[in-house]
Amino acid sequence: MKPTHHINSTSLGYQQSVPGGMTISPELFEKLYLQPKAARGFSKMANPTPMGLVGFVISTFTFSMILMGWGGASGFPAVVGMFFFVGPLMLTLAAIFNWIMGNFFPMMATSLFAVFWLSFGMLQLPTLGLAAYYSSDGTNATEGATSSGYNTVLGLFLIVWGFAFLTYLIFSLKTNAVFAGIFFVAAIAVFVLAGAYFKTAAGDYVMAPRLQKVSRNRSWSTFYMMRYLAGTSPRKTCTLFAAE
Repeated sequence: MKPTHHINSTSLGYQQSVPGGMTISPELFEKLYLQPKAARGFSKMANPTPMGLVGFVISTFTFSMILMGWGGASGFPAVVGMFFFVGPLMLTLAAIFNWIMGNFFPMMATSLFAVFWLSFGMLQLPTLGLAAYYSSDGTNATEGATSSGYNTVLGLFLIVWGFAFLTYLIFSLKTNAVFAGIFFVAAIAVFVLAGAYFKTAAGDYVMAPRLQKVSRNRSWSTFYMMRYLAGTSPRKTCTLFAAE
């Protein structure tokens, strides 16, 4: 019969013998057998995606109101900080935390909207003089803003974003209808707005405002869907955003 655990008591303590003749110290014996491992604390992180959605809602709401000309509003330079330190900042933080939590699609979606608003905000910075570059002398921003080259470039810029939103629309079909609808309406909005810039480049100042009006209505729809998605109970619509 093989020997079983045998304890040799001494004046200094005891020794534990195990099968095979190995002897371990009492400290190691206590660590291995007498002290159970403490359960690891459960680390719970908040769902970061609603934070990004709120940032997008604020930026889109501001964008839509200015496009609609509420109260005589015109131009974005006065609120350009909104497109750097509100929407993009909150969306970027949401993307980082979703990446940490392993939420692939929410990370991709929030990062896409973050860089969209960042790039759009750069276009509105008066200090960059982007429109002035397209003027005849390189200093007249008013002339450059109505030039064919400037408006065509902005139209192409929005066309690229429209195809990006359509791609994400395909990816979002397995999530929920609201999230897919956001990408669908956003794609329509930027495509129509691109058409407004192309019409401006062609000198059609009658059709361009009409297309801009259609685009701002689509932006308004996007705002409402984002607001619904951000404000609804996570158990009802935002479960896809939780970490698995």
